[in-house]
Amino acid sequence: MFWHIFLLVSGVKLLFIPAYRSTDFEVHRNWLAITHSLPLSRWYYEKTSEWTLDYPPFFAYFEWLLSQVAKSFDARMLEVKNLNYASEQTIIFQRFSVIVTDVIYALGVRRCLRALTAGSGNATRSTLIGAALLLANAGLLMVDHIHFQYNGFLFGVLLLSIGALLESKPLQSALLFAVLLNLKHIFIYVAPVYMVYLLRFYCIRDSRTVVQALVKLIKLGMVVLGVCLLSFGPFYEHIPQLLSRLFPFKRGLTHAYWAPNFWALYNTADKALAVALKRPTASSATGGLVQTFDHAVLPSITPAVTFALTALAMLPTVVKLWTLKSTTSPVALGRCFVRAIVLCGCTSFLFGWHVHEKAILMVLVPLTLLATGSQHDARWTVFLGVVAHYSLFPLLFKPELTLIKISLHVTYTAGSVLLLKLLHRQTFFRTVEFLYLAGFPVLCAYEHLVHGAIGLRERLPFLPLLLTSVYCAVGVLYFWISYQVTFLKTTSGDETVAKKKVK
Repeated sequence: MFWHIFLLVSGVKLLFIPAYRSTDFEVHRNWLAITHSLPLSRWYYEKTSEWTLDYPPFFAYFEWLLSQVAKSFDARMLEVKNLNYASEQTIIFQRFSVIVTDVIYALGVRRCLRALTAGSGNATRSTLIGAALLLANAGLLMVDHIHFQYNGFLFGVLLLSIGALLESKPLQSALLFAVLLNLKHIFIYVAPVYMVYLLRFYCIRDSRTVVQALVKLIKLGMVVLGVCLLSFGPFYEHIPQLLSRLFPFKRGLTHAYWAPNFWALYNTADKALAVALKRPTASSATGGLVQTFDHAVLPSITPAVTFALTALAMLPTVVKLWTLKSTTSPVALGRCFVRAIVLCGCTSFLFGWHVHEKAILMVLVPLTLLATGSQHDARWTVFLGVVAHYSLFPLLFKPELTLIKISLHVTYTAGSVLLLKLLHRQTFFRTVEFLYLAGFPVLCAYEHLVHGAIGLRERLPFLPLLLTSVYCAVGVLYFWISYQVTFLKTTSGDETVAKKKVK
């Protein structure tokens, strides 16, 4: 049944082949051309297109592998100077490349769900419900199969790594996570969770002597170092140029559309104060531009500030993970590990530098893994799912996509509630949470009906984006605070949830 669900969802993905494609479609076509047509030494220098290669080497190798198949579809897509090329064969190839590589995501989902449901009384039903929620994730459908990216493939590697750790295979888990970091470096935000968990529960807990602990630490180091050498070794003469591509700090604090995080609230507060105090503001702040700008009233933020704040906000989570009892059961420890991944991913989303709205999936996907295991995680999966998926709506801004994105959101949310109710027959939300979620239909109606009707489309074109970003940011911040408070109160993984169920 698991693979039946996968095939059914893949069939839905096929329907999106002719749909709208973002600039990311051209980004990846250009990367195919760069890695196929140019020598490796020029990959990170090529700049014919503005969409230069800015992912780590393993992803460049991934593009090279895809290009070996792409040439059989249409060799012209592999010409560097053939900008914005999108023949029918090119579209079919690139769309299918995303669908096919989602097999990695399916394997990761299957591995994690098997490990998390092992030994439970309703393992089969929990696995199938978890599979339906993860494989049919509305965010991945919107971002990967309409907007166009390869997040499913990347999350597949993450889930395979998590699954290896849940199966008590720490070295394999470290290997897969190191591979993931060399595919997309944004996952470095959850690296502290891996470091603390592996050091505490692999190197220290399972070692009888200091020598044994050091040997295990050396093994971990060799695994990570070996992967990094395979990735960066061929570019050893070009490391500075490569790093300048991976960390372009001049892009500014926030993206053109503000991700729904703390800085969206910060920017809005600065705008409001500037208007109240009649101070001039930078038009680039809300003008849809990707660049740095100075705040008008509040202190301007630098990358160093965001890094320090992110690290400080992660500290309680990793400290709590470190202090968990060594006698805690493997399943409970595994759940705590995944919850720490969720919290550190959310922390980086809230406080990181130049965060993209799509990064919210780095929080929602691992959280959904836990939804079938406890009513507490199920509640937050539904809550954050509503917020996260709505926050992705601005990516699909074409009028013809309005009905599609709303239908995807409503269908997935309704399906999530119905499926999780089969496992957890309790009320999901408190009154304040229900009222907050009820505001999304109102927000949607304003954006698509009211805003233009009252004549603000020309005067304030970015107001709907700002409202979406701010409203969703409130929900993400509320989730982060609430989920972290619960996590910090646990003593052995699932005790807090168990006590709530007894009551």
